[in-house]
Amino acid sequence: MSQEAKPAPVMATDPWEDPLASQLSSAFTLAILKLESFHGQPFVQVESGAFFRVVAFLKEQGFDYLVDLTAVDWPKVELRFEILAILYSFADNRRVRIKMSLADGAAAQSLTPLYAAADWLEREVFDMFGIHFAGHPNLKRILLPEDWHRFPLRKEQSIVGMDQDWVQRHLGIESGQ
Repeated sequence: MSQEAKPAPVMATDPWEDPLASQLSSAFTLAILKLESFHGQPFVQVESGAFFRVVAFLKEQGFDYLVDLTAVDWPKVELRFEILAILYSFADNRRVRIKMSLADGAAAQSLTPLYAAADWLEREVFDMFGIHFAGHPNLKRILLPEDWHRFPLRKEQSIVGMDQDWVQRHLGIESGQ
């Protein structure tokens, strides 16, 4: 008897309605795809071309700390990568998340001109997913060796056996996977 895969649960969100959401909506009318809140945590989903401008706008509004920048791989979706930045305002003790979707092979604009912390965060996303950041000052691997051939958090293949030849060449062993 085969089991069918269950669909992923859908996140129950509420509309994000406050002065900041209104400012974003007014400033980026065509670029805003969603303004929602999940358990009181606001997020804005934007067109990929507006990601940098929205983050810059939020920095001007007092979101002075880049908490995290990461990605998610949705391999069965046309715009398979989701880039997520989390910003924090110390003055207001408030977080906001900015999301965008990106096609495989497309580059995101680097946030390093806005936040120095973006340097290592973008390098990690590049190292794990192979996503490029246009304008990054030193986009190279940060966790894996430079001669590693794949990106471990991409879901197109199993991590088991990934880069067996590197392990054999450098460690002289067969992978323990």
